[in-house]
Amino acid sequence: MKLKLEAHDLLWGMTVDCLADDAPHWVKEVLQRGDPVVVRRAITPVDQVAVGVRGQFRHQRYAAQMPRSAISRQLKPEALTRIDTQQFEHLAERLQSISSIMKNFSGCWGYTGSFGFELATGIKTVNQQSDIDLLIRAEQPFAKKQAVELLENFQQAGLNVDIQLQLPQGGLALKEWAGNSGKVLLKRLDGAVLVENPWN
Repeated sequence: MKLKLEAHDLLWGMTVDCLADDAPHWVKEVLQRGDPVVVRRAITPVDQVAVGVRGQFRHQRYAAQMPRSAISRQLKPEALTRIDTQQFEHLAERLQSISSIMKNFSGCWGYTGSFGFELATGIKTVNQQSDIDLLIRAEQPFAKKQAVELLENFQQAGLNVDIQLQLPQGGLALKEWAGNSGKVLLKRLDGAVLVENPWN
């Protein structure tokens, strides 16, 4: 079965021998510990997937490729909305607020970034200053009015969110889509482009 891999999916199974010889020491440590890597947008050979390795600190991000054959487990952002939040007492309040805002939203959504990583692994990566990274699947055009409302709800709740719309063609920041500019930045596999209608 060919896995459908999309940006922000977490993957387990990458080993040190998949790395370039000059990979930093911390990257090797992360993989030896068995941490997942995250799918990123880039063009790769058919049997490879572009991934990012994340370290303990914000500046520790490393781009690599992983053989598809090495994948032992895949976790999508939306699967993290069904996790038992009791295990994450220090995040419980924020998770509850997010759920209550998103329950009025009928679409498919999930956690990415440091929040998603901690929910998936139990490794503490979130602090008080951390942005809350969310992903919304937007196969169909997303109404600008809805984008504005959603951002206002988060603002009123005092939550600092970074929401990405995942379109069939790539990724788009919800904040940008909610704005008044004529063109928006669509992140595609082959790079970012400015477009008027990202669903077109």
